[in-house]
Amino acid sequence: MLRDITLGQYYQTESVLHKLDPRVKITATLVYIVSLFVVDNFIGYAIAAAFLIMTVMLSNVPVKFIFKGMKAIFFLLLITMTFNLLLTPGEPIVKFWILSITKEGIKIAAMMGIRLVFLITGSSIMTLTTTPNQLTDGLEKLMNPLKVFHVPVHEISMMMSIALRFIPILMEETDKIMKAQMARGADFESGSVIQRAKSLIPLLVPLFISAFRRASDLAMAMEARCYRGGEGRTKMKPLIYHKNDFIAYAIIVAYLIIMIVIGILF
Repeated sequence: MLRDITLGQYYQTESVLHKLDPRVKITATLVYIVSLFVVDNFIGYAIAAAFLIMTVMLSNVPVKFIFKGMKAIFFLLLITMTFNLLLTPGEPIVKFWILSITKEGIKIAAMMGIRLVFLITGSSIMTLTTTPNQLTDGLEKLMNPLKVFHVPVHEISMMMSIALRFIPILMEETDKIMKAQMARGADFESGSVIQRAKSLIPLLVPLFISAFRRASDLAMAMEARCYRGGEGRTKMKPLIYHKNDFIAYAIIVAYLIIMIVIGILF
């Protein structure tokens, strides 16, 4: 299951989305996330689904590879939907003991589930079609106006990029450690909740040690290359907008306007 996490991974292929400026993809992802909270009806989610399907098709990333990341959040999705289904007040349909399933609960649970799936999938598409270096450059460019307020823009964008890059690395490391401990007789699946929590200690200790070691190696490598932050640094490949980028911005603006109108009218 750990290998199924797609957030933070990059999928190498040729597509329209891969060639877009990273600033466009970051902006589109933020707009898409905001749009999911602007609407609370199935018409808006249908448009969001159509927009998501269009981006998946344009990315040329296999659909199975994108949606296998849903396995990692299955329990979170299940818990979220169950709580909304059973604890939302309204007109009861089925009632047992002190719990009841209401029409409002079914609606909210369905919308929360759809929203969570769309959030993960939309964010995954951005990272699958954008390299860590492109993400760093795009974030830095987008946050450039904050330099007026003495915000360390370059350092923040670098940290966010490294964090995204470390997600698949740490997941792979966790998978290796888990298999090694299981080969030594460790059991992570049986027993009570407390016993399962205790069984994770042989997994978490070497994982934290490995994470700190990787962080130390990265810091030493950056120091060895005389890294001193973003002040005075130049780009080998500066970001330049092209025709397709402006078309993508137009589509994003049109999509956001449609979602806002739907959110107000419905």
